[in-house]
Amino acid sequence: MRQKLSRLALSTVCQEAKCPNLNECWLGGTATLMIGGDTCTRGCRFCSVQTGNPQGWLNPDEPAHVAQVVTEGGWRYVVLTSVDRDDLPDGGAAHWAACITAIRARSPGIKLEVLTPDFSGDAQAIQKILASDVDVFAHNLETVARLTPTVRDRRASYPQSLQVLKTAKALGAQYTKSSLMLGLGEQPDEIHQAMQDLRAAGVDFLTLGQYLQPTARHLPVTEMVSESVFDHWREVAEQTYGFSYCASGPLVRSSYQAGQWFERFAKNNS
Repeated sequence: MRQKLSRLALSTVCQEAKCPNLNECWLGGTATLMIGGDTCTRGCRFCSVQTGNPQGWLNPDEPAHVAQVVTEGGWRYVVLTSVDRDDLPDGGAAHWAACITAIRARSPGIKLEVLTPDFSGDAQAIQKILASDVDVFAHNLETVARLTPTVRDRRASYPQSLQVLKTAKALGAQYTKSSLMLGLGEQPDEIHQAMQDLRAAGVDFLTLGQYLQPTARHLPVTEMVSESVFDHWREVAEQTYGFSYCASGPLVRSSYQAGQWFERFAKNNS
């Protein structure tokens, strides 16, 4: 699969972000493909994806290549994500829509989750993606409000991310999803507030994972959170705040076993 991705000039966030669960997810029928290139216009201090200025460049063959690799990969569930593309007038939304449409044309039965950037809060960009037919719309809050200016790029704000999720729900997203990293110095009351804010924005699914420092240039880990604490927060998310499911654990990432979690949820609610 790595050879196919390289041949088609495609990236996966599994590889770019050095995800520890790559083999497990790929073998389990789930993959997270990263469109729009491998260079992000933002410089979040937790992320190992390279940052720079792509200067408007996009691969016009990428929609066809993405659709091809999804078909050849034999995956049941695909998560589509991208770098931030602040250099493009629509943040890359039209390119997103083209990729989704191409996937649907070749693999109509596949479940498709999109993990989007914030598009600077542009509702029209969000609408373009939803109009292309997705099963789950995801956007990551990443951390609690107090830590957002330290952890994320200055162009990514806590209120803006909540508004993206709220807008997606208002525009017809059936299911929305978000993710928080723990171990960055957040306090319990701040986690409670973030969960409350996400539910107020209509978010259905939540993932919680341990922040791991990808390189010495990135933010240090403040705390290694125990599995029992992750179990506690999963119970709080589901029982106190009413998330439809919460995947919570040290190695959980926003797309970790996304297909299995969604299938379990769908089966329990069929």
